[in-house]
Amino acid sequence: MRATTPMLSVRGMRTEFPVRSTWLQRLISSLVAVNNVDLDILPGQTVGLVGESGSGKSTLARSIIGLEDPAAGTISFDGQDLAALTRSQRRATSRDIQMIFQDPGSSLNPRRTAYQIISEGWRIHRDIAPAKGTWRDEVTELLERVGLSTAHLDRYPHQFSGGQRQRISIARALSMRPKLIICDEPVSALDVSVQAQVLNLLAQLQTKFDLTYLFISHDLSVVRHISDRVVVMYKGRIIEAGSRDQIFDTPRHPYTQMLLSSIPVVRPWRHSGTRRIPVRNDADASDTTSAGCAFAPRCPWAFDRCWNDVPELQQRNTSTQQAACHLSDTQPAPHQASEAPQPVPAGSRITS
Repeated sequence: MRATTPMLSVRGMRTEFPVRSTWLQRLISSLVAVNNVDLDILPGQTVGLVGESGSGKSTLARSIIGLEDPAAGTISFDGQDLAALTRSQRRATSRDIQMIFQDPGSSLNPRRTAYQIISEGWRIHRDIAPAKGTWRDEVTELLERVGLSTAHLDRYPHQFSGGQRQRISIARALSMRPKLIICDEPVSALDVSVQAQVLNLLAQLQTKFDLTYLFISHDLSVVRHISDRVVVMYKGRIIEAGSRDQIFDTPRHPYTQMLLSSIPVVRPWRHSGTRRIPVRNDADASDTTSAGCAFAPRCPWAFDRCWNDVPELQQRNTSTQQAACHLSDTQPAPHQASEAPQPVPAGSRITS
């Protein structure tokens, strides 16, 4: 029976980056990359985090793992507030949260062999390191678990293919015996056939080692394949969250609906009832700001309240699905709608 107490709990996270002038590098403003985010991940669960480029997915991941310092909010892991831990305590906890980066070519040290890369964490975390004389055997076992062999031990990253480098990244994460692995676009730089191999490998490892994943991707088909729960981000905020079936079958936020309606269809004649939802792109909407919903300048259904009140992420009716939209109770999903809405002319608003 799956646990109901979150392994990772994020509350009110806000991460900002300073914006400096070119003259004397004076601080002129801050760019808010993650804005008041709440996120729970249960043990053994795979949570898919989706959204277009620049929505804050990677910044959220880097803030959780400690590569970025949040301006506000709390992060709890296994019931411990990470901000309240001492440096040595945080180091001990950090091994339980590992990360697989998007580009294995830049995340692996080019001057170290596969053996050195995978065993490096043991030099820091001596309490979980195997006996020194067995390190090569342990690394070999890890390589075999991810589909490589002893012959790869002393090779450098440039001597591997992209898929093999990503497998080394996975083996490096596994060497720490983590509880949670954050996968930041782990297959986006790989060929489609290699993507399938890596995804299947991640699924097998999760079953064998009882792992928990936060899986970040902009590829909706990949997210649907691997995730139990899906969270959608837009401009630093979570705008919808629910089970995989809820998000893909009955999306409630217009942005989620538009993401799903943009998925290419292999046999369009079998999907004659599916309607594409028109949306203004960021370039068209960049001159229009909203004090309310961040998606209002691009939303074809926006009305006065959307422009003035920030919608809260909350459950609707008796469903466990959450949406941050004033219309989510009544707006049908695009494939359920009989007619697609008309696009909003640039600079105009829909009034109630």
